[in-house]
Amino acid sequence: MKKNLFLSLSCVVLLALMVYAVTLGSVYIKPELILRSILEWIKYGMDGVTCDDSIRFIIFEVRLPRIILAVLTGSLLSMAGAVYQAIFQNPMADPYVIGISSGAAFGATIAIIFLPPMMLLGNSIVSLAAFLSAILTSILVYFISKTKRGVDTFSLLLTGVVISTVLSSFISLMMLAHKDEAMKIMTWTMGSFNAKSWNHVLTILIPTVIGIFFTIYHGKDLNILVMGEEEAMTMGLDTKRLKRNMLLICALLTSIAVSVSGIIGFVGLIVPHFIRLIFGSEHKFLLKASFVFGAIFMLLSDTIARSLIDGFEVPVGIITSLIGGPLFLILLVRYRRNLK
Repeated sequence: MKKNLFLSLSCVVLLALMVYAVTLGSVYIKPELILRSILEWIKYGMDGVTCDDSIRFIIFEVRLPRIILAVLTGSLLSMAGAVYQAIFQNPMADPYVIGISSGAAFGATIAIIFLPPMMLLGNSIVSLAAFLSAILTSILVYFISKTKRGVDTFSLLLTGVVISTVLSSFISLMMLAHKDEAMKIMTWTMGSFNAKSWNHVLTILIPTVIGIFFTIYHGKDLNILVMGEEEAMTMGLDTKRLKRNMLLICALLTSIAVSVSGIIGFVGLIVPHFIRLIFGSEHKFLLKASFVFGAIFMLLSDTIARSLIDGFEVPVGIITSLIGGPLFLILLVRYRRNLK
């Protein structure tokens, strides 16, 4: 009961933060005007919104898509982190352990250098190239680490590290060879929600709903899995199938998130680990809480990123790294002490 109450209050906090984030920017908009405009939009459509055209454009075309995208991206990365930590039975695991980030960055780099700027299916060619490259990298890592007995988690991690290193080296070589595009590549790899539209939101919305349903549905199975594979198998759980399915769905969801936001680290590592420290490892609650707190963490980071320096936007990946890096070191020290 306490957990559900806490989760409900957290959802209220998230909604309040979303409204507050819409107020911030070069033009301050009062919260009551935002709420009234959103209600009018829901009831009557865009033509029924009675505020000034410029304010309406700022709310619905500039800030609201960006904020919703930040919320969805944070939720996906956080939930994926919770699942990876359960599968690998390691609190240091996160969505990028199997090379997804490097794969996405490699695809984006190729698109930025060699493909003309264009839109396809409502998204930029860079986002689509990043998504396809991330998916192909995940599949490659999966099949390299697959054995007759299933997917070995140690081999998966090692393969992911090796492929990430190789792809990062290729990215560095391409940046050196194409210095004019190096800044664009660097900016993309730092992560940003700047200039995002409703097309990006729609791209990530359906996978988010699928991810929520799929991961929460398997919450009980993940509870059994963390008890140990041998014990899970004696309880009738097909661990090979569960790990394969969860790895594939999380790779897909993380790839979609990364393709629209760029590389944003530490969300999937920090958020689920802290929830687990406070509330334990019951995964049905852990996954729901990871969804909400991942959204809050990402929204706060993005709000700081666009408000920290007047007239200049800091890439949100820098903010999450500045917050998550020290926290990661603290978690690493705690983890090593527990091993002794």
